[in-house]
This record gives sequence, C-alpha cells and structure tokens, in this order.
Amino acid sequence: MFLHLGKDMIIPDKSVIGIFDLDTSTTSKHTRAFLQASEAAGKVVNVSQELPKSAVLTKEKNETVLYLSQISTQTLLKRSRAESASGQCDFTI
Repeated sequence: MFLHLGKDMIIPDKSVIGIFDLDTSTTSKHTRAFLQASEAAGKVVNVSQELPKSAVLTKEKNETVLYLSQISTQTLLKRSRAESASGQCDFTI
C-alpha cells in the first residue's frame, strides 16, 4: 500500500519508520540536530511550499529519507489506517 504525503508525493507505507509532529518534536535539541544533519546530507524532501506540520521518516534502499509535509500527523495516521483496513487508497490525486 501507499501513503499520500501531499501534493503529488506518494510513498510505500512499508518504508515508513515514523511520523512526527513538527510543533512538538522540534522543541528537543536532539531532533533539531537530526533535522539539520539530514538537510546537510541532502536527505530531506519538502513536499510542499507551505509551512510543514509533520515529518515522515522513511527507509528507502537502505537510506533514510525525511519528508516534510503540510499534512498533520493525525490525517496521515488516518490515511494509513484507512488504507490498511480497506486494502485500497482513500484519496485521489
């Protein structure tokens, strides 16, 4: 199955390690350091030009990639659960 992150970005849901709320997770200096290191390594993909609300950490081809999305963590979670339960996508592009 796949998870729609916004705009026209879709990723395999099996590659998702975690979905993080940027409002709460960026208060930690460790998280900020991780974000900076990921960006410096070129492993951050900003899905939208809008202010990101969530970060989706994935493992693709033995490398981690961090997607920044304007979609809230709650909505992403609902999408992943709905898709897993039905076996189908619950969104259109």
